[in-house]
Amino acid sequence: MGLTVCIGDIHGFIDKLERLWRNLEHHLGSLAFAEARIIFLGDYCDRGPHTAKVIDFLVALPSRYPLQKHVFLAGNHDFAFAAFLHLLRLPPPPSSLAETWKEYQKNEEREGWWSGPGFQEMHIQGRRWAGTIRDRFNIIKGIEYQGSIYDARPTFESYGLTHGHTDLIKVVPEKHKIFLKDLVWAHEEDEVDTGDPEIGCTKLVAVHAGLEKTKSIEGQMNILYNRDPTFPRIEALSGRKNVWDIPLELSEKKVMLVSGHHGTLH
Repeated sequence: MGLTVCIGDIHGFIDKLERLWRNLEHHLGSLAFAEARIIFLGDYCDRGPHTAKVIDFLVALPSRYPLQKHVFLAGNHDFAFAAFLHLLRLPPPPSSLAETWKEYQKNEEREGWWSGPGFQEMHIQGRRWAGTIRDRFNIIKGIEYQGSIYDARPTFESYGLTHGHTDLIKVVPEKHKIFLKDLVWAHEEDEVDTGDPEIGCTKLVAVHAGLEKTKSIEGQMNILYNRDPTFPRIEALSGRKNVWDIPLELSEKKVMLVSGHHGTLH
């Protein structure tokens, strides 16, 4: 059983990813590194300048390191990117992904939802991702948004296009689309070697943002394993304070819940 390593949000920074990868091999040693389980916690795109190169790097890992086990989780940014590319599973008729707009329609003008060709069948997060936000300054972070509320402009530019360009659907390579389409929303490991004898657990559960402690774990995991796109907002991918604490149902069983998203160790 190899060591289990979890890697958080990359956000388009290929230089930091490559440096992390080199440091990880140096820290673990070549043999342990070659046989490690690497769980990427999602958010590969947006903000940084090299989303396309990041996905190229990740897609190549199984052939470069055939003895490693790689798990690629979806983050909220990846979900929105996939939504714009029309890669999400469609609900059965007469339902439509356009039904995801209703709850948040009041925000459409302020967030500048994308309304180019094909938007009628697009999930709300795809429209928000490629849109152009009206108020450019992000008060919470103290910086300007990069194109949309998702900071997606650098992702468009990494594929040689201006923000919101319709041709992104044509330009993104097929192997990148397959990668985004195949991302899992949750992952469980029953046998986990953390590399630290003082950190033990009966199971590891990895989800991009976390799980809500006020809702059934089984119900939440069913949504994640079914990758149900009919919700306008997937809390396990996008939540904040509502998914911050580990649910009692998991902590009592010594289950380790691992997430990225928040940018904070907790």
